[in-house]
Formats: sequence, C-alpha cells, structure tokens
Amino acid sequence: MIEKKDIALEKAVLIGVITKEQNEDKSKEYLDELEFLTYTAGGEVIKRFTQKMEMPNPKTFIGTGKMQDVQKFIEEHEVGTAIFDDELSPAQERNISKMLNCKVLDRTNLILDIFAQRAQTSYARTQVELAQCEYLLPRLKGMWTHLERQKGGIGMRGPGETEIETDRRIVRDKIALLKKKIETIDRQMEVQRGNRGQMVRVALVGYTNVGKSTLMNVISKSEVFAENKLFATLDTTVRKVVIKNLPFLMSDTVGFIRKLPTQLVESFKSTLDEVREADLLLHVVDISHPNFEEHIESVNDILADIKSADKPTIMVFNKIDAYEAEPFDDTDLLAERTKANFSLEEWKKTWMSKVGNNALFISAINKENLEEFKKRVYDEVRDIHVTRFPYNKFLYPDYDETYE
Repeated sequence: MIEKKDIALEKAVLIGVITKEQNEDKSKEYLDELEFLTYTAGGEVIKRFTQKMEMPNPKTFIGTGKMQDVQKFIEEHEVGTAIFDDELSPAQERNISKMLNCKVLDRTNLILDIFAQRAQTSYARTQVELAQCEYLLPRLKGMWTHLERQKGGIGMRGPGETEIETDRRIVRDKIALLKKKIETIDRQMEVQRGNRGQMVRVALVGYTNVGKSTLMNVISKSEVFAENKLFATLDTTVRKVVIKNLPFLMSDTVGFIRKLPTQLVESFKSTLDEVREADLLLHVVDISHPNFEEHIESVNDILADIKSADKPTIMVFNKIDAYEAEPFDDTDLLAERTKANFSLEEWKKTWMSKVGNNALFISAINKENLEEFKKRVYDEVRDIHVTRFPYNKFLYPDYDETYE
C-alpha cells in the first residue's frame, strides 16, 4: 500500500484498456505501477477506469460510453487530472482534453514529469528537457488556445498558422541547442571515463525502486540519495570501492521501467554508457515484488537494446526481508511459512538461485548476507583484473587466499 502523507495531493483518475495483448491481470499490474508513478509525481488516485477492447480507440483511446462515465466522475469529484496508461497520440490528447475539460496525461508525460522533478545536476536536467521538447513538438497545435481563430471566413483570418510554425521552429531550435550541449558534456564525460585508468568497472542495473542506491550506499559507504519512490536516482553516481585490498569502480545507474518512453532512452543514452562500458553487471531484483520475473525480462530487453546483454552478470535478489509469505511451488518446502522463516539455504533451493547459475540473496537495508555478496563481487572483479593485468598478481599476493 502507498502511504499518504499530510500534504495536498493532486486528484487523479487512471484509465487503461484490456486487450488480447494485455489481459486483465496485466492491465491491473500496469495500473498498479501507474498509481505508484502518480504518487511519486505528487498525485492521489481517486478511481481507476478500464475497458475491454480489441484495440484502443484511435480517436479517444477508450469508447465514447466509457469516456462519458469518466467525464461524469471527474465533474462530480472535481478531479483535475486524467492519466492514461499508454502513450496518447497528439490527436487523441486533443480530443480527450476537449471532452474531459481537465489536464490529460499519458504514461510517457507522467514519467517525464517525474524525471523533471528528480533531475539534480545540469546534465540530467538537460537530458530531461531534451526528452520533453521532443515529446512536446508534435503536440504543439493543441496547446495554444490563442490560435483558435483558424476556421477561415469573415473576421476569422489571421496569422495563426504562421504563429504555430514559429512556435515549432523555436522548439526545434531548442532541441538542436540541447543536443549540442549534451554532446559537449558527453565528450567531457568520455574524458573522465578515460582518466579513471584501467580499473575494473562494475555497474548496478535493475528495475526502478529495487534498492540499487541503498546497496550502493552500503557497499561504497557513500550517501547516494535513496527513497521508496520510483526514479529516486537519475544521475549516474560512480564511486571507488575497495573490497579487501582490491579497488574497483561501482556506478549506480537510472532505473528501468516497462513502457520506458523512447525519448528518455535516446536522451539518457549517455548515462547508459556507464552500463555499456562496465566489465561486470550487478542485476538487482526486488524479490518482494509479485511480478519481479517480468521486471527481470524488461531489464534484459533494455540491456539487449543497448548491446550489453552479453556482459558477465550477477543476479542480486534484494529485499528478502520484505518477501510476503507464500510457499514455493518448485521446491521441497511443503509447509506454508512466514517470511521470517526463510533461511538463506532455503532461498538457494528455489529456481531463482539457478538464474544464470550466479545468483545471490540479500537485504541491503538490513545488511543480510552482504559478506557473501562482497566475496562474490571480489572474486569476479579479481578474475577480470588478473585477466587484464596478469603480472599484477604480485601486487596482490593474497589473490588465491580465501576471502575473509
């Protein structure tokens, strides 16, 4: 359950569809995630609306009858925002806005808004602004109420179309300027990465809100911002970590999410360079989430998109302290147990331990099983280091010793 604090939250309704590709369970799961996104952005979900359809309506996303239900509810409860689970076309957004007479957002717009709130550094703000401008450009026509006198006829002629083109040119120029700015920062970051020498690089990857930043803080003894909200971390943080006597670099990257807007993948590609250039990936998974398997699949898809799926990877199943009590179907555990009764040995008997034959079970916040985690990371980094610098083993005479 989402905690509601004593602050004025913006009222919102959620709207999704049930189709052949997206059944009722899947739709509910996506709306659960959309509600968490809404809460993260500062909203409170009053009601959800779903409709079974062959495919979304090209004009209004949902049917006219369902739209009237939504409109009536919004008027009766003075709701200010309607949020749709899929990206709306510019035409859909204009049509729906006229019908509902309230603020209309889609999942992409909502994620962009959260990114804008969370961006702390100049680089992150530039990346988010670029994504917002690219999202805004095809939607400019429906956003200018002062250009409604374009119908033609007596007294209705004017420079409206020219003004829209002017606005579009301004946004295009802004996009070009932002891209140049990002290219400049990219070159600076490339130099920084080159100046780090030949140290082994380890990158934390995973779905948003799985505990990457918390794990980063525990391992590197740093203070990366961590919060139980989606996209708490946007800026890639790189820290030097030393386990026993072996130094390496660890980076905390932006979290992934299903239906990640293409504008964000493009504008944040530089941030993802830390993943591309990593020698070892730590794929962190929130094992307490009921759909963590799909989260794994989503992360793997994005890793494939950025050509990083074949990198050495350790699966790190986090939040074992928060796992809800259910018996494992594919183990010899017959009795239903509470989460407090699961031991590490029992976790290792589950199918999750066979994922890539390289899985760990930890609780970063409670620091459970971190010694085994450190030993595994140490062993992997050591092997990479020895392969890269075969003569440096003399600098580390205890390479063959057991990790303490």
